[in-house]
Parts: sequence; structure tokens; C-alpha cells
Amino acid sequence: MGVKGKLTASIEVNCGGHLIHDHFHTKPHLIPNITPSKIQSFEFLKGETIKVGSVVSWKYNDDGKDKIIKHVIEAFDPESKSITWKVIGGDVLELYDSFTVITSCDQHWATWTFLYEKKTEETPEPLVLLGFLIGLTKDIESHLLK
Repeated sequence: MGVKGKLTASIEVNCGGHLIHDHFHTKPHLIPNITPSKIQSFEFLKGETIKVGSVVSWKYNDDGKDKIIKHVIEAFDPESKSITWKVIGGDVLELYDSFTVITSCDQHWATWTFLYEKKTEETPEPLVLLGFLIGLTKDIESHLLK
């Protein structure tokens, strides 16, 4: 069994956390248009909306490398504006036995939480991926403030 970890970062958003949440909940297909240097595509593999049981795929560019990540939506809470995405395929699982991403937003904050299990003790903490998602959040915020 690998080493389990939890990593959380919150970023203040001037556009309102509910607008960030809305993009991930109802408009994820627009995110590649907002930040094409980071996200190349978004696709529903199962389902047509972000709801429990939906399966989605993101193609993204991380530090000049094209990558893919597939998630199943495990939980969705409209009141707390949170979505739980369990990774079921893609590059992340090369380093981690399990990986779950929780997005949550409130009035002025967007929060990303990772729950993961490393394949080995030498596996790095997912700080680069966390930085990527913070940058993505800032790009969406900038778009919304235009």
C-alpha cells in the first residue's frame, strides 16, 4: 500500500466563487476556449451534464506535455458548490494508485483538494498539478472579469 496524502489550496476570486463553480458545473465545454494553452478539450464520455455518475475526459497541456485525465463524478453538492471528481484514467494514474479532486467554491474563494495514494514513497507530491489548477482558476476568473 502506498503513502496516502491530502493537499488543499484556496485562491481568492474577485468574480465570485459561484461563477467559477458554474463553469465547472454547467459550462465545462467552454473552458478550452477560455484557456486553450492549458486545456485542449473537454468531453463527456458518459452522461451529458456534470452529475453523479457522469464520466468526463480532459486533454490538457502541463509544462509543454500533452496529457489526458478521465474522471467519474462521485459527488455533487449544489449548496456547497462542490464537485468530487475521481480519476479513473490518464497520466495521473501513472504516479498514483488513486486520485480524487474536490472543487468547492464560496463567495470569494475557490478551493482545490486532492486526496491521493502514491505508488511509491518516492512519488512527488502533486504540487505541479495543483499549481496548474490554480492557474486555470485565475484564467477563468480573468475571463469572467472582462
